[in-house]
Amino acid sequence: IDSACAQLASWRQQGDQQLCMSINLSVRQFSDPHLLDHIRKAILSHEVDPGQLEFEVTESLLATNIEHATGLLRALQDLGCTIAIDDFGTGYSSLAYLKQLPLDKLKVDRTFVKDLPQDTDDKQICSAIIAMAQSLGLKVVAEGIETEAQCELLSQLHCEIGQGYLFNQPLDAGQATELYQLCSRSHAT
Repeated sequence: IDSACAQLASWRQQGDQQLCMSINLSVRQFSDPHLLDHIRKAILSHEVDPGQLEFEVTESLLATNIEHATGLLRALQDLGCTIAIDDFGTGYSSLAYLKQLPLDKLKVDRTFVKDLPQDTDDKQICSAIIAMAQSLGLKVVAEGIETEAQCELLSQLHCEIGQGYLFNQPLDAGQATELYQLCSRSHAT
């Protein structure tokens, strides 16, 4: 968390004030009674806008203790951070989570994306997840997009955000900085 906040602060100092950082929370971190204190300390230490931090949690992580999860996620939102359920549909899927938990974003797992557009069942599942999430006021991210056809279909289904190898392979901080600087220069000209 501290490293992610430090990297975000570094990128912001290089000029882009709009960047956001997503941070996956592990089971160990989520069960740490001092997690919120660690997050607050990192935010203050690096002078990061909490609105530029998104914390991702999996369904299985939430299933361990719904009361603790609700309280912690609400506290994170009160700080100004956003919350996303990662890998939706593959863990302990309970629609009650979508109703009970303070959430901002739902990430459709790659298992439902990988066989698009050919697999009609996956198309229907993606369509249902996207429609349900949007009706609850949640943003939707499709994970694992690798082809233009997948991207086009998800766009037709009104999926707002995509991630996957179609856009880029995972990058370390140095590679991401180089790519960002390259894109910034090409937009400036």
